[in-house]
Amino acid sequence: MTKMLDIFRALADPTRLRIVQLLRTMELSVGELAQVLAQSQPRVSRHIKILCDAGVAERRKEGSWVFIGPGANETTGPLFVAFDAWFEAQGEDHWHVADAARLAAVRADRAAAAERYFSDHAEQWDSLRSLHVPESEVESAMRALLGAAPLGTLIDIGTGTGRMIELFAQDADNAIGIDRSPEMLRVARGKLTASGAEGWELRQGDIMALPLGDGAGDTVVLHQVLHYLPAPEPALAEVARLVKPGGRLLVVDFAPHGHEELRTQDAHARLGFSDDQMVQWLKFAGLEMVQIKQLEGSELTVKLWLAHRKPQAGLKVVTA
Repeated sequence: MTKMLDIFRALADPTRLRIVQLLRTMELSVGELAQVLAQSQPRVSRHIKILCDAGVAERRKEGSWVFIGPGANETTGPLFVAFDAWFEAQGEDHWHVADAARLAAVRADRAAAAERYFSDHAEQWDSLRSLHVPESEVESAMRALLGAAPLGTLIDIGTGTGRMIELFAQDADNAIGIDRSPEMLRVARGKLTASGAEGWELRQGDIMALPLGDGAGDTVVLHQVLHYLPAPEPALAEVARLVKPGGRLLVVDFAPHGHEELRTQDAHARLGFSDDQMVQWLKFAGLEMVQIKQLEGSELTVKLWLAHRKPQAGLKVVTA
């Protein structure tokens, strides 16, 4: 009862209601929330403290930045369902419209920084990916995790120079590479053509709205992409949407670290991800974690998370 009273008190303020709705869209820093709400950072910080104390929001520190996200506990699930029903009944008001517009500006600022980076470094992308754990070691670990099972339709999200297609296309029925950057796709197209790889196609698309239908892939790969994204959880859910029943998703990214300079030098939006985060996000996306592998580097640790979508009842899956 005390917990519920704390939640009701926390949500008694209209600004805090707005904050909760924003956090359910994407995790935001205090400064970004202040920008969207058009309020001072000290004032926003006080609101966040009240929400976090009540368990409705959560803080997560990354280097010198702190990201705020929605709370994840036994109370917030039903609470957010009730939120959705209430907001739908109320309809859009001027605060909702203004918040959505300013949130779009925050997204655009983050995306523009990453896009500039990709455009400037398209030709050097493979070498940049190899700064820490040797790429050959990562690729060997990926092969080991995927094993000898047929890859079926392979989808590589954020394909970059097309290296994952080059590596795995021979074991797939067909391979699709998706990237937002036209520059990266031009590099990939030239590289894959020169390599002699067959059965591949490239498409331009945003990870938040992938140009493929539900269950389009048997094997989906997300290799060193997630840490560039301003909203990793909904992006991961969109990627997971492509995994058909019985299919697999392999995510490769960094473990949590404190290399703050990567934000400015290499446009990293997030400083790695924990196993608990990945397990929870994948579970919410309808996938089950199968295996986790860790590769220690001199500066950064690379993690590989393999998840699958359970087969439909009565569906026979051939694994070899």
